[in-house]
Amino acid sequence: MKFVCDAPGGRTWFRIETEAEADAESELMRHAVAKFFRRERERAIAAWSPPASAPAIERDIGLKDFVARTMPMFLTLRDEDGAGLATAMLAPENRARDETFRQIIVGPANSDAFETHADAIAALARHLRKELPREDCYPYS
Repeated sequence: MKFVCDAPGGRTWFRIETEAEADAESELMRHAVAKFFRRERERAIAAWSPPASAPAIERDIGLKDFVARTMPMFLTLRDEDGAGLATAMLAPENRARDETFRQIIVGPANSDAFETHADAIAALARHLRKELPREDCYPYS
């Protein structure tokens, strides 16, 4: 996982970067983030187009960065002891607000993370310079 930003109350946002981290998040938080992570990663890989002039041995140089830029950001909010508090799936960093992409932020077992972590979500929104209102990000209201 990669550090993203601190939040009030000793909480921290991290970016989930691998399938193993997504699997661990799904197990810890009792939801299906790993399924979405895999699907979005596969879509990003399928969209990769290496330079036509690149030798075969070099065709995947840049793939990892392309996938990171193209696929949604998967984030986890943790407390000081590493306990999972919330999970977010947000539009890719390089994409302006996209009306076709549903940003999601949930707590354990798809509970409403905004009820107890609204200040941490607001800190993430400020850091990413994105709007993350509950009515747009919590799919079960």
